[in-house]
Amino acid sequence: MKFLTTLPDKITAAYGQRVLEGLRELFHIIHRRDKMDPARFQRALEKARDKLIAVGQRASQRSEAQNLAEQAIRFVVLDRLVTQGTRSERDRRWCERIWTAIATCTQQGRSVFHFLRDALYAHLRGEPAPSLLPAGP
Repeated sequence: MKFLTTLPDKITAAYGQRVLEGLRELFHIIHRRDKMDPARFQRALEKARDKLIAVGQRASQRSEAQNLAEQAIRFVVLDRLVTQGTRSERDRRWCERIWTAIATCTQQGRSVFHFLRDALYAHLRGEPAPSLLPAGP
């Protein structure tokens, strides 16, 4: 999404900024999870999710925004079609996390296999998980 904010087209850049703000709000809630009771956290998370989806659905009709949005969710849609979705909260949470790891590694040109292998090794050794944040410029 950050890419969209750098484009010269002001409408597309503004759309990218709205999506980034929605993502920041969503992650802000996620990072405050331990400070909320479960019901309040769930309500806040759903509200932020719904707001982000609404922003995403109002994508600029410019091709850059449409193409990026479609590419970002394509593999998730295909996975849901093939697997028929999930039935439990635990499984949905796992899918959200694995899809995030796959999308992030793909965007960064990193090997998903190597990231997952390193995450598993870190878990087995009781070490911190590897970061999905980019290494830097």
